[in-house]
Amino acid sequence: MKFVDEAVITVEAGKGGNGCMSFRREKYIPRGGPDGGDGGDGGSIFFEADENLNTLIDFRFTRHYSSDNGKNGTSRNCTGPKGEDLVLKVPVGTTIIDTDTEEILADMTEIGQLEKVAQGGFHGLGNTRFKSSVNRAPRQTTKGSMGEIRNLKLELKVLADVGLLGLPNAGKSTLIRAVSAAKPKVANYPFTTLVPNLGVVRIEQERSFVIADIPGIIEGAAEGAGLGIRFLKHLARNRLLLHLVDMAPWDDVTPAQAAEVAVNELTKFSATLSEQPRWLVLNKLDMVTEEEREERCQAVIDALDWKGPVYRISALSKQGTDEMMRDIQMFLDKRLEAIEEDPSIIDQEQAIREKVDTEARERVERMRAEMRARREADNLDDDDFDDDDYDVEVEYVRE
Repeated sequence: MKFVDEAVITVEAGKGGNGCMSFRREKYIPRGGPDGGDGGDGGSIFFEADENLNTLIDFRFTRHYSSDNGKNGTSRNCTGPKGEDLVLKVPVGTTIIDTDTEEILADMTEIGQLEKVAQGGFHGLGNTRFKSSVNRAPRQTTKGSMGEIRNLKLELKVLADVGLLGLPNAGKSTLIRAVSAAKPKVANYPFTTLVPNLGVVRIEQERSFVIADIPGIIEGAAEGAGLGIRFLKHLARNRLLLHLVDMAPWDDVTPAQAAEVAVNELTKFSATLSEQPRWLVLNKLDMVTEEEREERCQAVIDALDWKGPVYRISALSKQGTDEMMRDIQMFLDKRLEAIEEDPSIIDQEQAIREKVDTEARERVERMRAEMRARREADNLDDDDFDDDDYDVEVEYVRE
């Protein structure tokens, strides 16, 4: 099974049924008059957010969807049946965009949310509708109108309160395993995480939040290197970002250099996203000698000119993780209290999210255009280039 977070489809709502032209013809009822019925409305197309789905894979195999047409009216003033509506189910967190107008039609953020994206055609009128005192035998009818046709792009972004940012092997998956019941793959080599993982952190019985781990980014990710560019957009919905830095790197890159790479790639991807609340998490300190710990930590702080919160932890031994999780819960609780006092904060956050979405979409499209241009310059067959190649053949598991 593939984790697919983007799909392009076409939806076509049903056509309205035509009105009927008919006159009543019964024994002993001369000049019965018009009795042509109206047509039925065409079926509309809806999207519904389904908590049981976690990928857009089905929309990669079927690209065109249409609802039923309305039936024509018949004699005896019988209205034609309405076309059946089509309800397409998508994962929670899916954004639906009209590719022709770049308009965001719906943002499916709640379980069971139902949104209409294509209106079915309206019914035509039968000749009975045109009867009047001066027109006893009307021969006018109208045809049903066509349903809306839309070219749509579906974008899936995982819903989480906290997102983890960092280079490969920074310990993001280990942290999720340490603080939640999620069990993402962990190994002593980079790029073990190929798709987003979600975990629920429960502080108390009624206090919990969701944390998301995405594949690590590498230098040059904004130009198409690695997998991180594809998944950075999943951080757009997070309330808080945790920037994990490996304090005991396996290669020659220093922790300070690794921290700068992650921040630079995040800024290139979306300047607005890089300005959102972010905490610095210095991980794997249990693998650093006591003599070197403070020096390495201070080097990272100085390199980033960091002024925000800093946490020194070891995800593997759970050193410092409990305190950090409690502080995160307090941060999220304060946000909810602020929203209760000033509901306009939600509108402000939505505006920021839309701006991040726009910047991310532009960055991804620009990257794909640059990759196509390089392929053409190298005289490679464009048929060999397929966006589906970027889908990773692993199962997306939500713990």
